[in-house]
Amino acid sequence: MKKALYVVILLVCSTTLLLGQTRKKTHSADPYAWRLTQPLGNRYLVPMDTLMLNFYQTDLPATYSVANGFTGVLGGAMHSKIFFDRQPMREFIFEQPYLHWIPTPSTFNFYNTRIPFTHVSYLTGGTKATAPDHLNIVFSGNANKRLAIGAGFDLIFARGYYDNQNTKDLSYQINGSYIGEKYELQFFLNTYNFVNKENGGIQNDDYILKPEETGGKNGVDPQTIPVNLTDAHNRTRGKNYFATQRYNLGFYREKEKTNPKDTLSQGEEFVPVSSIIHTIEYQANRRRFIATNPTASPGEEPFWQYNYFDDENTNDTTSYWSVKNTVGLSLREGFNRYAKAGLTGYLTYEARQFKTMGDTTLVFDDEGNRVPTPQQKYRENLLWVGAQLSKQQGKILTYTVDGKIGLSGPAAGAIDVEGAINTRIPIKKDTIQVRAYGFFKNTEPAFYYRHYSSNHFYWNNNFGKERRFRVGGEFSVPRWRTSINVGVENLQNHVYLNQNALPQQESDIIQVFSAELNQNFKFGIFNLDNKLVYQKSSKPSIISLPDFSLQSNMYLLFRIARVLHVQFGVDCQYFTSYYSDAYQPATLSFYNQREIKVGNYPLMNLYANMKLKQTRFFVMLSHVNQGLFGGNNYFILPHYPLNPRSFQMGVSIDFSN
Repeated sequence: MKKALYVVILLVCSTTLLLGQTRKKTHSADPYAWRLTQPLGNRYLVPMDTLMLNFYQTDLPATYSVANGFTGVLGGAMHSKIFFDRQPMREFIFEQPYLHWIPTPSTFNFYNTRIPFTHVSYLTGGTKATAPDHLNIVFSGNANKRLAIGAGFDLIFARGYYDNQNTKDLSYQINGSYIGEKYELQFFLNTYNFVNKENGGIQNDDYILKPEETGGKNGVDPQTIPVNLTDAHNRTRGKNYFATQRYNLGFYREKEKTNPKDTLSQGEEFVPVSSIIHTIEYQANRRRFIATNPTASPGEEPFWQYNYFDDENTNDTTSYWSVKNTVGLSLREGFNRYAKAGLTGYLTYEARQFKTMGDTTLVFDDEGNRVPTPQQKYRENLLWVGAQLSKQQGKILTYTVDGKIGLSGPAAGAIDVEGAINTRIPIKKDTIQVRAYGFFKNTEPAFYYRHYSSNHFYWNNNFGKERRFRVGGEFSVPRWRTSINVGVENLQNHVYLNQNALPQQESDIIQVFSAELNQNFKFGIFNLDNKLVYQKSSKPSIISLPDFSLQSNMYLLFRIARVLHVQFGVDCQYFTSYYSDAYQPATLSFYNQREIKVGNYPLMNLYANMKLKQTRFFVMLSHVNQGLFGGNNYFILPHYPLNPRSFQMGVSIDFSN
């Protein structure tokens, strides 16, 4: 792995230097990055991935949310314990626990760099037997100021600190953009192949809770702790091809003079009045779960209650594909003084197909062997009509409202409306930023919650549409380093996985309240960044959440010899004890349980994070407080403990010319 890294870096350096030698060193604009909204492909700017601050958190799954649940291994399944941070359920639900690792058209960064640049990052840690290796490469280059091409490569190879926990997550991307005056094109191609071994959690929690009783004075080696599954893995594969294009109609006018005394001509500029938009997206996914079914000990419950197809071995497969086309007509914002906002109307048509295992009705041949039934195939066609009203120009007030109505297929009668409004209020030397947001959704539950067939789980449900209504507001004062976000959501016909890991629909209204405080302090080189989230569910037996979750980072920020930037500190994550969702590897899902509480444990990391010119690097001792204070109940999910204390390090180099 490391030899391959050295070869990659050498090739990248050589290529970048050669590209740099073919260019004249002229002044060029600063590079910038953007992302796209769906389904219309509107662009919005995002920060470049070159910041030093908190770079050490890149491969810490616990830090991806204020409170996060995961199986303990890099690249494995996880979900946020913060309800408002959870992403909408995808149609191919087996992608859901890997969303942080899978680039999508909405989360991928496009670049305009003027000169070629390459980012190479490599992060590792632990011992040879447990080390997680993560290699990430991003390249982008412009042929001219309008045309850019890029590529990405990401490989996670984690061995895991507990038995049968290896992951190998591979994804690679190709992207490009052409941003002209009249014609714009942006495309994104992503392919991934994730192989994750599943251990089903440890068999006996006392190996963690009472190490002196199970492993002697110094505890027990995590690799020797018995686990529930010793021969099981999930393979999830996918392709996502996306392209958005638009043709702008407008007129040319003379540029406004920036200097009234300048008598020279400023030239002409193109002013877009309207746009014809087309977006196409193709997605294809396959998932296979293979396992040797464990035999329950006398008096113990089996790990799986049912074996529909085979008592000894499981080989579940399912697949999905979707083609989605969107066409729209837009009246652009700002082409004259009366066009204070942009207005777009659009149609979206989607065709999709699902395949699941055959019916679980047992069929036997003449010799008494089970006969596999053919896969079941489901096809759906959906049509949506929508509109978007948006104002993004101006410093005082901006807003966006996007709504669509389903006309056919499972989308018939569905409603999906969301919007946000932002304003800035100057008060003397301060500026108060206020944001209000909300959505209303009346949509069909994901297909696999309605129909699914496998060796251990089978269901056919006739669920009604889920209704969700959320409103919230955010108040921030950058000068005070303070922001407060308060929101409430009502859910009706909520679909969740019950204590048997089976989909169930709750007809009563469930209300979730959330309040988040972000407060940072700075005194010279001393910094203290804090995030505190309070959540309350009206039905914790269905939606169970920790009442309080805290993320705090205390560090010194300084420079050595004026060139080496250093961030040295310790961070801490904590959430109150609650009945956390459990993890079911056979369906790659998190389900409700009311037997085991997790939480009330501080997770701390000691780190030194540095940047020297175009190189970022860190060293860290993760879970530094293990065995020192906080107790032994360091489970992040039922039967899934946090990794033991370990050393980690990483480096990222920007090879921009």
